[in-house]
Amino acid sequence: MKKLSLLLLFTFLWVSCDQKQKKIINKKGLSSEEKIDSTKIKTLFNSALTQSKSYEWLRDLTQNIGGRLSGSPETQKAVEWGKKVMKEVGLDSVWLQPVMVPHWVRGEKEIANYTSNGIKKNVPICALGFSVATPKAGILAEVIEVKSLDEARALGNKMKGKIIFFNRSFDNTLINTFKAYGGCVDQRVRGAAVCGEFGAKGVIVRSMTNSVDDYPHTGIMSYGNLPKEKYIPAAAISSRAANVLSDDLKLNPNLKFHFKQSCKTLPDAPSFNVVGEIKGTETPENIFVVGGHLDSWDLGEGAHDDGTGVVQSLEVAYLFKKNNIKPKNTLRVVFFMNEENGTRGAKKYAELAKLNKENHIGGLESDAGGHTPRGFSIDANSVNTKLLQSWKKLLSPYGLHDLDKGGSGADISPLRGENVTLVGYRPDSQRYFDYHHTSRDTFDKVNKRELELGSASMASIIYLMDKYLYSNTMVKP
Repeated sequence: MKKLSLLLLFTFLWVSCDQKQKKIINKKGLSSEEKIDSTKIKTLFNSALTQSKSYEWLRDLTQNIGGRLSGSPETQKAVEWGKKVMKEVGLDSVWLQPVMVPHWVRGEKEIANYTSNGIKKNVPICALGFSVATPKAGILAEVIEVKSLDEARALGNKMKGKIIFFNRSFDNTLINTFKAYGGCVDQRVRGAAVCGEFGAKGVIVRSMTNSVDDYPHTGIMSYGNLPKEKYIPAAAISSRAANVLSDDLKLNPNLKFHFKQSCKTLPDAPSFNVVGEIKGTETPENIFVVGGHLDSWDLGEGAHDDGTGVVQSLEVAYLFKKNNIKPKNTLRVVFFMNEENGTRGAKKYAELAKLNKENHIGGLESDAGGHTPRGFSIDANSVNTKLLQSWKKLLSPYGLHDLDKGGSGADISPLRGENVTLVGYRPDSQRYFDYHHTSRDTFDKVNKRELELGSASMASIIYLMDKYLYSNTMVKP
């Protein structure tokens, strides 16, 4: 009897300690609901890494269609492709949303050169989007190097008849290369407008990259309010060429630079956003958008910018269907048109959403390349921001440590509102500007596993947003 009592006491103490230990684990670890979410997220990652379709979609888009500059025949092929793959995934409905887009064409391959100390040097160059052409023979003029728009303005009428060379490089001490890009892209966008006002003959700009290489980077520029008679040609030269030219100018300040380009702007052209959706099971009138932009610049294949974003967005819907996840709210996938030189697709989508009185409660955009996932930037009110940041313990096992306030993306930002939660997918940025807007932005530069990890990351945060965001934190209209 005494032995039995001791055994019962031991058993009671063991069970009691075990229960206390479980409570401690639950307190420090995940709640029962979070465990369900953790399992679901693991399933999404497993599916993406073993049954993904994104890489082959990207191969098809980039290698069979290629660069997709707004208004081009390639963009129409991409629209048809987008509609086809959305239907293959089995979305509840798929449609095209008409939009008129700018139609700028590059024309013949650009050329540039100059002679220094009797040596002729050819320069890798490309016209900037919306630039005017040079005369047929090109332009030839002395060069003035500047590092900022303010420095150019200070030259005033000294610019007349000269080519102004903007040579401000990335700040390579910034870990986030998008911040470095933002710190110098104004010279590309506004340089010609500033210099044209004072009678400059042309503008050349150091390419927007943290690398030193021989690949010129195109991108949009604007003449602002400048009268057309003051428009001047604008082009980018490679970063290595910029370094060499800068050194040569120190030795020979009067050297003359020659460049020729034949680009032009045609009348606006008809195009489309491609839209597909999975209807919500509980509140279908509430819409989450996930998307990327279907257009690209024409020099490469538009792989990282933004083919990866397009295929990852569609794979969010594919992974939901593959794992029988039925969203409470409507999940809408959008391939936006004309992000690169006008954002007409984004503006049209937001305009029609307002006209049709659609209730968008959130959005996710992928337009930062297809490299290793790092997290998300959040554009939301303080309550929703804190909610998303509380999911870090669910997302961090997959390398998603960054959940910071910030912008979401050019295509979903027109949907911004007090009770709209917008999120930007943020992969590692260190290699992105090696390829951005260049002939190097091709399919072979995208790593299959990194792409799939991105798809799973996006699907995971959409799963959490759909489950918690509206019911817990948002004010119903």
